Amino acid sequence: FFSSRRRHTRYIGDWSSDVCSSDLSEPLVTTDALIEANEKVLRIQAELDNFRKRARRELDDSLKYAQLPLARDLLMVLDNLNLALNAAADNEAASGLAEGVKMVADQLINALNNHQIYAIESVGHPFDPNQHEAIQMESSEEYDANTVSREVRSGYRLHDRVIRPAQVFVSTGPETAE
Repeated sequence: FFSSRRRHTRYIGDWSSDVCSSDLSEPLVTTDALIEANEKVLRIQAELDNFRKRARRELDDSLKYAQLPLARDLLMVLDNLNLALNAAADNEAASGLAEGVKMVADQLINALNNHQIYAIESVGHPFDPNQHEAIQMESSEEYDANTVSREVRSGYRLHDRVIRPAQVFVSTGPETAE
């Protein structure tokens, strides 16, 4: 019984004498180490904050543009309705059918507009490679150089993102006589 107590006392005694014998005027942690640890904590907090902001922005974007695949599919339907209207324009017998198809196309355009899907205005505007796909260059008396002179297929945007660029002819300006 006494021998185990003596060992315990010796251990505590040895430890306490080490602490007492150490120089307490010297700090256990240096000021430089505290500054470095503080800066590390601040960097980690900033990284976490940036991660949260980026995750929130990505979530907002994914919700904002979630209807993009559906919009692309509906634009193909609208293109087919416009092709049907162009084909029926030459046929007097199909005027009633063409009028019905035009009403359906207008209704589809209104539905797209209600969901922030808008046509890109092209003809008469300066050529913008972010919104237009140039099919051909042509001389034009009506339009200046690098201005869209004709639109082959309409382009559309969802909010601020281009779903499909407009396929256009770009003017080279008036034809010059050589």
